[in-house]
Amino acid sequence: MRVVVVGHGPTGHRLVEALRERDTAGAWRVTVVGEEIRTAYDRVALTSYLTEDAELAYPAHDADVEMVTGDPVAGIDREARVVTTAAGREIGYDALVLATGSAPFVPPVEGRDLPGVFVYRTIDDLEALRAHCADLTMSRPGAGGVVVGGGLLGLEAARALQGLGVGTHVVEVAPWLMPRQLDEGGGAMLRRHIEALDMKVHAGTPMAGLEAGDDGAVAKVALSDGSAIDAGVVVFSAGIRPRDELARACGLPVGERGGIVVDESCRTADPAIYAVGECALVGGQVYGLVAPCFSMAEVVADRLLALAGGGGSQAAFAGADLSTKLKLMGVDVASFGDPFAGPEQGALDITYTDPVAGIYKKLIVSDDARTLIGGVLVGDAEAYPTLRAYIGAELPGTPEQALFGGTEAAGGDLPGATVICSCNNVDADHIRCSIRDEGLTDIPAVKACTRAGSSCGSCVPLVKKILDAELTAAGIEVSKAICEHFDYSRAELFDIVRVRGITTFTQLIDQHGQGRGCDICKPTVGSILASLGNGHILDGEQAALQDTNDHFLANMQKNGTYSVVPRIPGGEITPERLIVIGEVARDFGLYTKITGGQRIDLFGARVEQLPLIWKRLVDAGFESGHAYGKALRTVKSCVGSTWCRYGVQDSVAMAILLELRYRGLRAPHKLKSAVSGCARECAEAQSKDFGVIATEKGWNLYVGGNGGMRPRHADLFATDLTDEELVRYIDRFLMFYIRTADRLQRTASWLEALEGGLDYLREVVIEDRLGICAEMDAAMDRHVGSYADEWKDAIEDPDKLSRFVSFVNAPGTPDPSIVFENERDQIKPVLVTGPHLEVAAR
Repeated sequence: MRVVVVGHGPTGHRLVEALRERDTAGAWRVTVVGEEIRTAYDRVALTSYLTEDAELAYPAHDADVEMVTGDPVAGIDREARVVTTAAGREIGYDALVLATGSAPFVPPVEGRDLPGVFVYRTIDDLEALRAHCADLTMSRPGAGGVVVGGGLLGLEAARALQGLGVGTHVVEVAPWLMPRQLDEGGGAMLRRHIEALDMKVHAGTPMAGLEAGDDGAVAKVALSDGSAIDAGVVVFSAGIRPRDELARACGLPVGERGGIVVDESCRTADPAIYAVGECALVGGQVYGLVAPCFSMAEVVADRLLALAGGGGSQAAFAGADLSTKLKLMGVDVASFGDPFAGPEQGALDITYTDPVAGIYKKLIVSDDARTLIGGVLVGDAEAYPTLRAYIGAELPGTPEQALFGGTEAAGGDLPGATVICSCNNVDADHIRCSIRDEGLTDIPAVKACTRAGSSCGSCVPLVKKILDAELTAAGIEVSKAICEHFDYSRAELFDIVRVRGITTFTQLIDQHGQGRGCDICKPTVGSILASLGNGHILDGEQAALQDTNDHFLANMQKNGTYSVVPRIPGGEITPERLIVIGEVARDFGLYTKITGGQRIDLFGARVEQLPLIWKRLVDAGFESGHAYGKALRTVKSCVGSTWCRYGVQDSVAMAILLELRYRGLRAPHKLKSAVSGCARECAEAQSKDFGVIATEKGWNLYVGGNGGMRPRHADLFATDLTDEELVRYIDRFLMFYIRTADRLQRTASWLEALEGGLDYLREVVIEDRLGICAEMDAAMDRHVGSYADEWKDAIEDPDKLSRFVSFVNAPGTPDPSIVFENERDQIKPVLVTGPHLEVAAR
């Protein structure tokens, strides 16, 4: 029997793949007819094709699948059961599957056909967009770009446009971004993040039309409020419309607003014709997410196999989980269950907002606060896999615990019917049984066997928990792989890099990993390389590995400006240097604040001002305070015996010694320290990663403390130490922590998880139980001897300085969206939104 699949996008590819896997008897001969010259590729990752030159093609089908590319089907003869292509080829079928997908919706506005107007759907669209932007930056430097549509794909398009060097505006007709997935609060928080990345958002403001310039190409976008945006490129990403024209032409029923009408088996009114994916209207709805489209493909594959065998199939499409998690421009965004349920559905909502950290969390629960209905996460979506798994089920803890990570479920605790991978409709029991029956021991094997985690990847953390629980139950050692690209923990990667002398991420992943890396392993390896003294963090490939703040050697603030924090060891500063800081703050109009770590922070610097500010500070003898890095921040101190009548040791001198020794030391997480001159503990040393308190005989050393959301008192490590002993033990403590801690693990949680605890740590650091103390001493000596100030090096290097611009195509132009108002005689950021943004820009 012959099945013809019309369309070779992700859904068509999945259908053929499923059919070939299950049709062991070879009952079906498969022909695929595709409109594009390319075979199927991952449309979800289109932006990475532009920004990273990523390879998107799916694996090729086996040789028994006949492929026709670049020759779309032009007509269907239902009576003769024949399709005819545009080139005149006729192909007969016993079953026909329409997987024609969708087309971008372009509103019928004036100017929609002007040169410089694009859609964002195919690789060809992206190639044309890239070429146009390259010409635009040459012919019209400073010309902006507009993306029409603030949904998932629209924001991806905006990221791509900005990556091509074009200042970007997003126009969304709804009052907030991603209105199909996020509530108003989540949309507002997402907007703050996006505007902090130098993008302009116009929400609740429909587009009125496009206007041409003197060259006949698009030059301006007019908005309904009367304002206009200068634009040399416009990208429409305002939704999709089902590609149902073939069905219409051959008389198959279609929906009032488009879509080929199908039943729960995805079959049309013609028993020989099915429709799957974005072209299908099932249950009155067209689905635009990959998960339901793949589910339809699975249903049709089962139906075709039953048809060939002469039997029946109960496979049916029963709707889909529309939960989604993605990272938009570095911001985690997730929506799960029903995020819009309200009191009329008997639902309550629990909301947490942290505007400083840019975090918004909302849970929708039943009226007894026990059953999870849905939710929204913006800025921190770590709990998404677990929360999504509990949709419709009773939470294992309180909603408050769920919001703040207290309900982190072990893989073995999830109910068997819990859908873990909504993209591929894989439940917990299927994963568990596959692990047991097939002897699976790693994530790639689980992906290959079950498909869980093989699409969007958001469920991989939960899949790993299930795998770890099953392996532990079977007495098998659990892998501590940092991510799917490396089969090693962070500590193991550290040793590989150190022992083999590896100096680049590319070298490491080529020799010891797989794939291209991710936002977990890249910053981790970047930190490891920096810890081992691999040169300036903005040199060559290393620059691309860094976290957001390290890209500009400064902390990004809520309005897109940055903070400047010069190092002030021990809080001790001369009047001359104090005057320089005051002059810099005055001349650049910065907000100034004395911090709890005995430093002076300067806030409100635009990115292009950072080198100018630091040039003056460096000339005055200041250096980077590393407030932006996972490194030593400060060593706080009291005035000690020099001034205080209670002081028994010179705490200021010791604090300065320690801060200058460990400055620039890159670590798995930030490091804080303090030195108190007596037992009265004015410097609060016992709440630090390593703290020192003076005694009559020397110094007591405390380790493993921290403040924050989960405070921990430091543990007393050693007593009455001499200066030399104190420094030697801190050297080894820090080096052992850097070698063995997990990514983003503070010393407090590292010490709690360390097998053998504090006693074992003493044996390693003091008694040299592992025989590595000489190595750790030498490593710290190398760090101290090779230290160079990152900002001094940056301002002396033209290549590094070239990155400090608000707009790559207009280097001298400040960001017009950065606006301040006065409060207590200092500046305060104003987040400008909507039509006021254009007023501020003018």
